Amino acid sequence: MSETKEERYGNIMLENQLCFPLYACSKEIIRKYKPYLDRLDLTYTQYITMMVMWEKEKVNVKTLGQNLFLDSGTLTPVLKKLENKGYIRRERSAQDERNLEVTITERGMALRDEAVDIYPHIAGCVNLKKEEFEQLYRLLYLVLNHINVEEKT
Repeated sequence: MSETKEERYGNIMLENQLCFPLYACSKEIIRKYKPYLDRLDLTYTQYITMMVMWEKEKVNVKTLGQNLFLDSGTLTPVLKKLENKGYIRRERSAQDERNLEVTITERGMALRDEAVDIYPHIAGCVNLKKEEFEQLYRLLYLVLNHINVEEKT
């Protein structure tokens, strides 16, 4: 008995792809950030980098990349632009010159006060109940962690 077209090609139908709604949601949410980030002269990637910097204040580039799920080829130009704007400093570690450390500047820390009101605007666009938001958050990090574990093995 031969398989049907749906049986044969079902796995490559857009409606059966988990990655598509993840991609589309991510793209649309980032689009919602754009007017707020334009006021700060930041891209989304620069913004999430600054979020880590506001929290940690000083971090090595490798750890920063791990926190953001970004490779050094993507992160390096972001850091250069943030440094040119005066928000961060990049310096070789005194303990191990192979490590590059990133430190937030006073100007970068001051930017946090301008960015603090962005989140409520974006959260309002998502329109999920608190429990739904928390469940989605946990599930997305569960997927990220599984993907990361697989890549390391």
